[in-house]
Amino acid sequence: MVRFDSRPRADLGNGALRQRHDLFPLVIHTSYLINLATLEPVIREKSIECFRGELERAVAIGAEYLVIHPGNYKGQTLHQGIAGFVLGMAEAAAGLDTSGLTVLLENTVGSGAQIGSRFEELRMVRDLLAREAPESRVGYGLDTCHLFASGFDIATEAGLESTLLHADEVLGLANVHVMHANDSKGGLNSKLDRHQNIGQGKIGPEAFRRILRHPNLREKPFILETPVDEEGDDKRNVQALWGMIKD
Repeated sequence: MVRFDSRPRADLGNGALRQRHDLFPLVIHTSYLINLATLEPVIREKSIECFRGELERAVAIGAEYLVIHPGNYKGQTLHQGIAGFVLGMAEAAAGLDTSGLTVLLENTVGSGAQIGSRFEELRMVRDLLAREAPESRVGYGLDTCHLFASGFDIATEAGLESTLLHADEVLGLANVHVMHANDSKGGLNSKLDRHQNIGQGKIGPEAFRRILRHPNLREKPFILETPVDEEGDDKRNVQALWGMIKD
């Protein structure tokens, strides 16, 4: 549950609330309804408007990162969809000072016409944004469920090493700023975007131990997006992750 504090804005501006709750880095996820890749006029207009609002709010509260999905290119080619996303993001950010904010492109499972299941697609988006919106800072956020369901076998030791090597070659692991820690209800390459509690899905507890302890990942922030079917599920998932680090 997100709670909004009623105290004066100055308290937010000087970071007192963030210090008290140890909110570093502060990461926001954009609305899932935003689709900057579409050419459908109404959806595109609303997506650009909504994304600009997300940027404005992120800047206002001093967030370090804003995560967005690259969108769906249904009815177009992949390259047209990528171009649409880039131009939409550039339009939304026009005139805003986002110098303290980094937008993170999140990988997807690749279902249907989703952009971003391949690292090369994410890299293409970032490279084009460097040309069309050079003032914007852009990196990546990787989701474990999405990786697995899109065909990266991070459940095995060899598969994890291969995935991270490929990510470093294409994206640069230094540009991956946030990890979403989610087990997967779907199997390898299932294209099923269904998150599961940590250690209870197809990725499994041993794989998460390797992921959390990997020297290239252990200093990165991990954020849960696991189901909350019963009260306390979120805390139990956090405890499960801490247990995998310490045991």
